[in-house]
Amino acid sequence: MDQHSPTHPTTGRPVRTRRTRIIGGAIAVLSMVALGYLAWSLTQPESGPGGAGPGMAAGGPGGPGGARGPGGPGGPGGRGPATTVGVATAAQADIPVNLDALGTVVAAATATVRPQVSGVVQKIHFTEGQMVKAGQVLATIDPRPFEMALLQARGQRQRDEAQLESARLILSRYRTLLEQDSIARQEVDTQAALVKQLEGTVLTNKASEGTAQLNLDYATVRAPIGGRVGLRTVDVGNLVGSGDAAGIAVITQLSPIDVEFAVPQDHLPALQRRIAQDGKLPATALDRTRTDALATGSFIALDNQVDTQTGTVRAKARFANADNQLFPSQFVNLRLTVNTLRDAVVVPVTALRHGANGDFVYVLNPQERTVALRTVKRGQATVDKVQIVSGLKVGEQVITEGADRLRDGASVVLPGDRPAGPRGQGQGQGRPAQGVQR
Repeated sequence: MDQHSPTHPTTGRPVRTRRTRIIGGAIAVLSMVALGYLAWSLTQPESGPGGAGPGMAAGGPGGPGGARGPGGPGGPGGRGPATTVGVATAAQADIPVNLDALGTVVAAATATVRPQVSGVVQKIHFTEGQMVKAGQVLATIDPRPFEMALLQARGQRQRDEAQLESARLILSRYRTLLEQDSIARQEVDTQAALVKQLEGTVLTNKASEGTAQLNLDYATVRAPIGGRVGLRTVDVGNLVGSGDAAGIAVITQLSPIDVEFAVPQDHLPALQRRIAQDGKLPATALDRTRTDALATGSFIALDNQVDTQTGTVRAKARFANADNQLFPSQFVNLRLTVNTLRDAVVVPVTALRHGANGDFVYVLNPQERTVALRTVKRGQATVDKVQIVSGLKVGEQVITEGADRLRDGASVVLPGDRPAGPRGQGQGQGRPAQGVQR
C-alpha cells in the first residue's frame, strides 16, 4: 500500500483513486487472459520433435494418424487419438433364403373309434396312451346276438337252396316231357319262373348271411389307423353304439405329423417358382426360443386361396417325427428354406451401417490404417451374416467394432498393433508407421 495514499477522514481507510482502479482492472483482465490461455493449452495435444502426441496415431507425423484434416475424432485432423477397431474380411458363402413363420402341429390323421354295432362292451384290449397299429383289436362287444343272427341267416339260405335244387330237378323233367310232347308248355314256363324266383331268394339269403357275418366281425372293434390312443371314454359293461359321439377312444397319428403355418401373400411368387422347379423344400421345426431344432421335414402343400382378413395363405409341412418331439396342437417356429444363394459376398451383420443415403460399410486401408465410407446394397441375411449385393469385393476388410466413432478417412488402430511410445519421445519407441522405413 502506498504510504502517501489519501485516507477517509471518518473511517481512516485508504481512498481508491482513479489510477488505482485502472491498475486493478488491468490486472484482473490479464489474469482472466492468463487463465483462458492456460485452459486452452491444457486441452491441446502435446507434440515434440519426432514424438507422437495424443492427437496423432502411433508412428508420428508420417504415420496413419499424423495427418490433420477436416475429420472428426480419430480421423485425419481429429484432435483425439486414433480409434481401435475390429475388422473382418468379406468372404464368399452360401446364404439360405428362409421363410420364418409360427406354426401349429396337427396330426396327419385323427380317428374317433366308434363301434359299428350296438352291444355291451365285454373287454378292453388297450391301455390309455398306448401306441397301436392299424387293425389292432381295441375292444370286444358281446358277440352272442350276432352269432345267433348269423346262424338264422345261414339256415334260411340252406332251406331256400334246397327248394331251389328241387325246383331245378322238376324243371329238367318238364323239359324232357315237353320234348316228348307229353306236357303243356305252360307248365314248363311256370316251373322255370319258380326256379328264377328261388334263385333270387337264395341270393337274398346269402346277402343276409353276409350282413350277419359282418356284424359279428364288427363286434371286435379294431384300430382304423396307427398312432397313439387317447383316454378311453367307456368301461367294460357299458352299452355302446354307432351313434355315440365320444366313441370308445381317439387315435392320433404321430408319425408322420404335419405343421400348418401361414405364408404372406408377398412371398407367394417366389415360393411358387421354387415349387415349380423342385417341389421338395426343406423345413425345420424350432422350439419357442428358435435355438433348438425339434425335427426336420419338407414342404408338402399350399392352400388354394388367400385369407382376405390376414393376407396370408395356409401351407403345410410334413415331418417324420420318429422320436415324437412334435405333439399335436403344439406351437412351433417353422423355418422353410425357399432358396439358397450360391457364392454370395457376405460380411458380419455388425459391419453394415445405416445412414441417410442408405446402407454403408467402412472399408479398411491396411497400409495407411485409414477407413473409407462406402455405400453398399444389402441382400439376404442370416443370424450373423449379411449378403452384400454390390459395393464390396471378396477379400476387402470392413470395420465390425468401433464404427460409431469413425468418419470417412479416419485413422484407426487394429488390436494387433503395438502402442505408441511415451509422450515426447521419438517415434522409434512405438510401432513403426506403415510405409515408413525403420
